[in-house]
Amino acid sequence: MDVLKKLFEGHFRAPVTYIQPLHGELGGSGRRIIRLASEKNSAIGILYGVREENVAFLEFSKHFRKHGLPVPEIYAENLSEGAYLEQDLGDTTLFEFLSKNRTGETIAPQVVEAYRKVVAVLPRFQVDAGRDLNYKVCYPIASFDRQSIAWDLNYFKYYFLRLAGIPFNEQALEDDFGRLTDFLLSAPRDYFLYRDFQSRNIMLRDAQPFFVDYQGGRKGALQYDIASLLYDAKADLPPELRQQLLDHYLDALAGYIKLERETFLRYFYGYVYVRILQALGAYGFRGFYERKAHFLQSVH
Repeated sequence: MDVLKKLFEGHFRAPVTYIQPLHGELGGSGRRIIRLASEKNSAIGILYGVREENVAFLEFSKHFRKHGLPVPEIYAENLSEGAYLEQDLGDTTLFEFLSKNRTGETIAPQVVEAYRKVVAVLPRFQVDAGRDLNYKVCYPIASFDRQSIAWDLNYFKYYFLRLAGIPFNEQALEDDFGRLTDFLLSAPRDYFLYRDFQSRNIMLRDAQPFFVDYQGGRKGALQYDIASLLYDAKADLPPELRQQLLDHYLDALAGYIKLERETFLRYFYGYVYVRILQALGAYGFRGFYERKAHFLQSVH
């Protein structure tokens, strides 16, 4: 905590008068997230021991800001102690905004508008900023390749199917995994893949979206991130809204690349499938293995 105070006081030239640990333990990363404030300023401090992941986040943040993307400004860093200080974007995530402004399948117009803004920005990350990104700092892997897909599928097999006690034929499952992987890898993959493009990693401030938690980003296919957002189990968007937002995303994407919608959609549902399997693996690991019961609420 002292290192964050030093970073804050060095940047703002004012003593820290308020410290608030935020609910990092509810997430899956092990990152400690702390709000620090003086009388006039506030910032978010991060403490995390994985240097490579910190380097990826810091470099990506600076790169995205150069491209005019709405990500937090980095105020100060001390990589040797696993600490950095970033812009405070408030407390409202897109997920919380959605949760407070819906009644079952009925979602308030201001939430739909927020989602439309979010999907319209995504191609700027994937295509525009993705062109000259330094993929050498990606962690733990530089692209969503065969090995990366295998990790996700095995995550599902070992932490969800096994721990939930669901019987399966291992050889048949591996054969299916192989066919799915070959199909996914036949899609164009020369874009930035955000990796955790979900409603909990998007902040809303003054009705505008800001984006965080892209340190797991790598090179990959366009379909993955929009699938992550639209098929996020916790958000549970209605099918009609998913389709509307997908169309809006494709309209925005067409401004950046020559888009063949039929080809895009052929791969899209394969990426929906692998993303859902990865999420189930993550929920299984956090829920069955780490005994964090709230993660299992998303499995239905």
